[in-house]
Amino acid sequence: MELWRILRSAPILLAWLGNTDLRACETLASDGLGPILGSLQALPFSAVHLLSDHGRQKTTSYSDWVNQRTGLPVVAHLVNLTSPTSFEEIYRAASDILEELKVVSPSTPLTFHLSPGTPAMAAIWILLAKTRFPARLIESSREQGVKEVNIPFELSAEFSPIVDKAADEALAQLMQGLPPEAPGFTTIIHRCTAMKRVVAMAHRLSLRDVPILIQGESGTGKELFARAIHQASSRSNRPFVAVNCGAIPQELIDAELFGHEKGAFTGAIAGRAGYFESADGGTLFLDEVGELPLASQVRLLRVIQEREVTRIGATKPNSIDIRIIAATNRILPEDVREGRFREDLFHRLAVGVLLLPPLRQREGDISLLIDSLLASINEEVANQPGYQYKELDVAARNLLLQHSWPGNVRELHNALLRASIWSIGNKITRQDVAESLAVTVAPKAETILGRSLAQAVSLPDIIADVACHYLDRAMAQTHGNKSEAARLLGLGSYQTLSNWLQKYGRN
Repeated sequence: MELWRILRSAPILLAWLGNTDLRACETLASDGLGPILGSLQALPFSAVHLLSDHGRQKTTSYSDWVNQRTGLPVVAHLVNLTSPTSFEEIYRAASDILEELKVVSPSTPLTFHLSPGTPAMAAIWILLAKTRFPARLIESSREQGVKEVNIPFELSAEFSPIVDKAADEALAQLMQGLPPEAPGFTTIIHRCTAMKRVVAMAHRLSLRDVPILIQGESGTGKELFARAIHQASSRSNRPFVAVNCGAIPQELIDAELFGHEKGAFTGAIAGRAGYFESADGGTLFLDEVGELPLASQVRLLRVIQEREVTRIGATKPNSIDIRIIAATNRILPEDVREGRFREDLFHRLAVGVLLLPPLRQREGDISLLIDSLLASINEEVANQPGYQYKELDVAARNLLLQHSWPGNVRELHNALLRASIWSIGNKITRQDVAESLAVTVAPKAETILGRSLAQAVSLPDIIADVACHYLDRAMAQTHGNKSEAARLLGLGSYQTLSNWLQKYGRN
């Protein structure tokens, strides 16, 4: 049991496979173990992940050799690099592997080995350890052995990809024929290639008077895009009417959308225009259109086809001239297959289709959004009593960069707003951000009790992950008060909580 505790709390070692390591394996020299094996024999680790651009045969031979000498599980990741000094390729390879590890072993500490590989590889390890993936850094040499590397300063950086020539040409082709300016789209903060393409497509669609379907997770900015399209269109000086279809009681949906005549139903004491008539000449934005009941979908289809709307209780239709932009966070093709959404309506709406990427896929955009949203928050509350202009410290920004943002831009805004309210003075600290994020909803995942046994699971790992999750939440919610955190977790005393924190490396 004691051995299990040591191994369970031991970190995972990640390292690039270097030439010195390969020579040690090939010559089997007992006095030259190489940086990786030397570190594995000097320090406790639970596993080792090797990143290698040396080909499958050499990598497999080295992995087997290390496994035989240490008994540790060795996971090899073959990486194709155009150059061993390509910072972008090295960054992408390492960060992709680390993202996978976050899912599989979210609570296991990490150690990055700086010695094997090229200086570019060491530089990326340092960048990742000080920003998105906090980790211990080590280096080794035959003269000084293995030692920890302490970086005496904080870093905060986000990868911002450089668009290659081919992508630039494709984007230029997509943008061809656009007017020189589209003011409505300047409010969409971005620099990543994925968002550039979506903005360009939205700009093109704004010039064509066709229905548009905007798809994307909650908080990705669907209404922001709808307003930008309207402002860039020929209807910009006419009404923009936004309707949340999911917020209207089902018994009132038809009356709200299509209007009603006096006496059409109990309580209809006067005739009233619906949202379609209110948007005449302009744009009607139907948010969460997937929430409409099937009966209302039939009426909506007819309005789109006939370009006229009949109020509830009326016999004569009114002609309308509107542009419909619909949005949903549902996967409508799946709803169509399962009978929850009409296929004919889907095809009527999905003439121009935009798919907004979630924030976690927008490389380089989070820092831009943090700065923009915090500036807006400072401006909005500048006149409130006692408010001080807020800035993020480096550790707080890193914590924001490490978050997965299941609620996307809306969640980021709310997290910054809470942190700005709770912070004392003009600096938003890491603790302020941690407490702000502690109250958010965790991303959906498979349940602890519902994991498949098609492949073996590690019960100790599952128990440790649950423990770490609630230990972190309790400490954040109680602002580090161990006695109160122990009470929330049903632990007997302050000392019992301290033992749990130490056991799982949460000190």
